[in-house]
Amino acid sequence: MIDSSGDDGCILRRETERVVNEIAHGLRTLDAGVSWFSGLDPAGRQRVLQEVTGYAMQAHITAADGRAGVARSGEKATANPSVMICMDPPRYGFSGLPATEHVKAFRVLVAVFAVADTRRRERQCKGACTHAWHNLPTVTGQP
Repeated sequence: MIDSSGDDGCILRRETERVVNEIAHGLRTLDAGVSWFSGLDPAGRQRVLQEVTGYAMQAHITAADGRAGVARSGEKATANPSVMICMDPPRYGFSGLPATEHVKAFRVLVAVFAVADTRRRERQCKGACTHAWHNLPTVTGQP
């Protein structure tokens, strides 16, 4: 397990950003991301959920993004994280869910973020984007 305390918290944030954006760009599978997430200690999983919630908020997810992301996530539409993200406005208390729901929450959050971020890359940032996370290299390792 990866410890998420101290200086490792900053490392975890950077790793989270990399993993989530690679999934959003199709450079890493959602299952590979879940495998990475599952290797974190419980506190690390909560921190990642908080971080990814922030990404989803910055991507201005919509209820339609929520529904499309849930369909991509492989989780049931009736799972707590699925219901939360599809509300209008979405509910974001994923890190407060029981630990048994964290993997589901990660799958849903990342899938919804990928939908919203792809929409933003295609509509708002197309051709002139300077966001580093929208301009990832096309070849990376698939841990």
